Amino acid sequence: MRQDICTIPISEVFEVNDGCPICRMRETVEKRIIDYIMGAAMMEPDVRIETNRLGFCERHFDMMLNSRGRLQLALILESHIDEIGKNIFDKKLFNTAAKKGNTARKISESCFVCEKIEWGFSRMIETVFRCYEDDREFREMFNGQPMFCLKHYELLINSPSKKILRKYSTEFNQNLSRITGNYVNELHNDLKKYCSMYDYRSGGGQNADWGNSKNSVERSIAFLNGRSFKEE
Repeated sequence: MRQDICTIPISEVFEVNDGCPICRMRETVEKRIIDYIMGAAMMEPDVRIETNRLGFCERHFDMMLNSRGRLQLALILESHIDEIGKNIFDKKLFNTAAKKGNTARKISESCFVCEKIEWGFSRMIETVFRCYEDDREFREMFNGQPMFCLKHYELLINSPSKKILRKYSTEFNQNLSRITGNYVNELHNDLKKYCSMYDYRSGGGQNADWGNSKNSVERSIAFLNGRSFKEE
């Protein structure tokens, strides 16, 4: 497969046949942005202006807290909290309770990392379609995936970027639905077996052969929520 700065991350994701590749792709983008914001970018004035304005969601605060130490996060928080104090709680003419509440809501609902993820992720999805259209080896990797989660199935089947697919649109849709439909059937069978193992007539128990049903609950939630399942 031909590789360049755009396709190398896509190639790496689809070379692994384990779980939803789009979940892995999103997590790759997410991790790189967390590494970026906790690294040298932390001290870049234009980045700090954006992090002060947008803040972070609960998930990404947790990821930063657990990534590279507390000092980097403390420096980001120091200027972010200062910005909140100035914009909401400093006494200003015409800064009404309604305006204060609206400013607080905007900060609470925004996240610097989420915004960057959506920007980078949308471009990687476009690259997936472009690779499928132009590269036979990539089509083989895509068509050999074990599953796509429901969230990313919907994203791929309905994406406006799918217009990139000129010759292979029908094949793409058929393979995406085949892969996801087969996985839904597999999940359903595993869940049925999991439930049956609690029936005393089945001879279930810790020493029984649970097969793939043992983690079927976790895998089903991962399939529905669009987050990759990691075996403990």
